[in-house]
Amino acid sequence: MKATTGTQSGDGANEDGREPAFVAVVSGLPRSGTSMMMRMLEAGGIPLLSDGIRKADIDNPRGYYEFEPAKKTKDDPSWLENATGKAVKMVYKLLYDLPMNYPYRVLFMRRRTAEVLASQQAMLAHRGERSDVPDDTMSRIFRKELEAVDRWLSQQDNFSVLDVDYNLMIEQPEKEVARINDFLGPLDTEAMCRVVDPAMYRKRIAE
Repeated sequence: MKATTGTQSGDGANEDGREPAFVAVVSGLPRSGTSMMMRMLEAGGIPLLSDGIRKADIDNPRGYYEFEPAKKTKDDPSWLENATGKAVKMVYKLLYDLPMNYPYRVLFMRRRTAEVLASQQAMLAHRGERSDVPDDTMSRIFRKELEAVDRWLSQQDNFSVLDVDYNLMIEQPEKEVARINDFLGPLDTEAMCRVVDPAMYRKRIAE
């Protein structure tokens, strides 16, 4: 895993007019702010891979920004042929399926686990469902799986990763957006900051 600084301009191309030679991937646990980050990248000038099949709802009133082919990468990675210079959302477990012949820059969303679990429980309740796995058990599972994916990513030469703190993004968007700009940019940082809406931070749990 390499640390890099981007040279992408606000219209999704390099300063010399060429498309950037990497795929931007927004990842993390479900309910960790990945949809917000996709909106921010769009505002910043990066084209998105998103099909709108999963519609906005009470849990994500501004949309999920998902891309169905990305969920089937293990069986059919052909969508990546047109993904360079664009951003796609993938839950952390799908990162393992990405082929090694493309360079990726991953924005890995980090959010307080208690808030992730509370948000997931609220989503299930809205669907009339419930989880049979206790939160403390789920927390341990998440921690173990995140540790595993972090180790794996650190061993991949074609992956560069920037951890993005969702909670800090809500509190100090300018600071976090500046880090993203250094990683992927130059981007329209002011437009990205305007996307951050503290009103959408509905499961605030202090550690």
